[in-house]
Amino acid sequence: MTRRRPPLLTAGMLAAPIWILLATAQAATRTGFDLIRHPISMLSLGDLGWIQVSSFLVTGVMTLCGAAGMRRAGLGGVWGPRLLGLQGLGLIVAGVFPADPGFAFPPGTPDVPGTMSPLGAVHLAGACVSFLAMITCCFVLSRRFGGTSWAVAGRAGGVLLAVGLCWGMSGAPGGPLAMFAGVVAAWSWIAVTMSTLEKAVRA
Repeated sequence: MTRRRPPLLTAGMLAAPIWILLATAQAATRTGFDLIRHPISMLSLGDLGWIQVSSFLVTGVMTLCGAAGMRRAGLGGVWGPRLLGLQGLGLIVAGVFPADPGFAFPPGTPDVPGTMSPLGAVHLAGACVSFLAMITCCFVLSRRFGGTSWAVAGRAGGVLLAVGLCWGMSGAPGGPLAMFAGVVAAWSWIAVTMSTLEKAVRA
């Protein structure tokens, strides 16, 4: 009889598609939101901001569950679960502490860069911890696949997120979109890799 996948690992694998789908749907439908100008974090603002706040909190907890599941199953070595746990903690911090408004979002906000508040600074710190953990996790987990194309894909995902993060932090046009694309690439690779490693253990 085939052994079922541990629920903690399942939760960790589902965090990425849930976060990505919710962010994409909101970016396409929220009035005044433009992914070219506004980072996904700003979806936490306004009347419907609770959706993105919930997304940060729920997927953060799910990612922590995934980290615990990896550790219990002996997947990803020592640092894989730790980095995934840091990513989850960063998501939770980003959900508890909202981003600052600016660039005409939410509607009615002046179309200028927002002034960084203490809450906004904590949000940024949490987001950066999550991003950096995700980038490092891609490189750490890719080592388990040697010189295969899947390992190359993992490193490419980490590089794409690193470039997107630097682009977004620089304030250059299109930075938020580049950062989002990097998150999609890196986090999707991590989620699939968790499944791949778990299947190898079961085999």
